[in-house]
Amino acid sequence: MIDIGVNINHRFLLDDVDKTLADMQEAGVNGMICIASDLEESRQIQRLSQNYSTIWNTLGCHPHQAKTWGVDSKSKVTELIQIKKPVAIGETGLDFNRNYSTPDEQRYAFHEQIELASEHQLPLYLHERDAHEEMVKILMKHPALAQKSVIHCFTGSRVELERYLELGLYIGITGWVCDERRGTDLQESIPHIPMNRLLLETDAPYLLPRNIRPRPKKNHPKYLPWVAQEVAKLKGVSLEELIQATMNNTQAVFGIRS
Repeated sequence: MIDIGVNINHRFLLDDVDKTLADMQEAGVNGMICIASDLEESRQIQRLSQNYSTIWNTLGCHPHQAKTWGVDSKSKVTELIQIKKPVAIGETGLDFNRNYSTPDEQRYAFHEQIELASEHQLPLYLHERDAHEEMVKILMKHPALAQKSVIHCFTGSRVELERYLELGLYIGITGWVCDERRGTDLQESIPHIPMNRLLLETDAPYLLPRNIRPRPKKNHPKYLPWVAQEVAKLKGVSLEELIQATMNNTQAVFGIRS
């Protein structure tokens, strides 16, 4: 397995990267994609991916940090791409839930990252919250790009799922699927996600699967098997079949394998 979504820029994971990776691999998780939230983090995780063969990175700017995306940000990311090509552009998209950056700031950063992904033939690593309609309208203008991109940490309804699938997006599933309080919509949607569109992620250190006993305090890539087990159960397939399918999808989207 490969965890396609880790926020490694936390002391819990970053202070001892070797131990983080050893614990992950002992659990049967053979690699992870570290997600960039801004330019500084893009540089940091690119360096990590240069030093560790089981770490891959994205480059980009989260909608919360869109206020930091300036007129020269696109050229700075282009310079990083020339140093070492990432597996995706992002985490980018729209988040109108709290608007840490204004909607216009988010739109500007998102559109420039769409241009980067198109220019460098990379998938988009997408984030969306309370912005589904606008996200769909924007992606409809870029059908070829959408068909090779990922909606990260999907937690939405069946209707939202169908619209994302119509665009051709791959669907990233986190430990939210293990949450008996908030995960009902997602649990009901899982059977309707085609096997060739499923991806697995922890979003560590967030979204700890609530089916782990005893329950740890923070999420970790080593807990990806709990997500896989729950998704396999909801899909009605064996764990082995699910793991193989998601690995095939990881290879197809990001060009990496364990």
